[in-house]
Amino acid sequence: MFQIMIDDIDRKILALLQKDCRRSIADIGESVGLSASACHRRIGILEKTGVIEHYSARLNGEKLGFNMTFYVEVTLEGQSEAILSAFEKAALARPEVLECHLMTGMADYLIKVAAPDTKEYERLYRRVIAALPHVSRIQSSLVMKTVKRWSGYPPRKT
Repeated sequence: MFQIMIDDIDRKILALLQKDCRRSIADIGESVGLSASACHRRIGILEKTGVIEHYSARLNGEKLGFNMTFYVEVTLEGQSEAILSAFEKAALARPEVLECHLMTGMADYLIKVAAPDTKEYERLYRRVIAALPHVSRIQSSLVMKTVKRWSGYPPRKT
């Protein structure tokens, strides 16, 4: 994997897009000292090189009825390529799995799920998480309070 060389203007553009990706290119260009066309070209390069992967809206889970968030450590019965691939394919297919990360440490994967209440989490635990292939151990942690939500990568010099 290679790192893309970006300059201070690119970093400013990225910071603005992370804060509000609906902002107009002309407005972003003005904020960073570029014409709209030069800003558009830079954003196009950042998209083409994969620095910008996707644009989306960040939704409020609680306002949608997801009052509880759980981080779930999952240990598999083995770590062969076939077992890992089968688990990952199944996790990707489940919309209830909000995030899934292959980890170092005691557990093999860390999964993030949200539920309206404990009764629904129990259903997810039994019918979704425990039903994923090759699961041998599950350890759940309930998020009591989110102190800081992820809002983007910090600007850094390359």
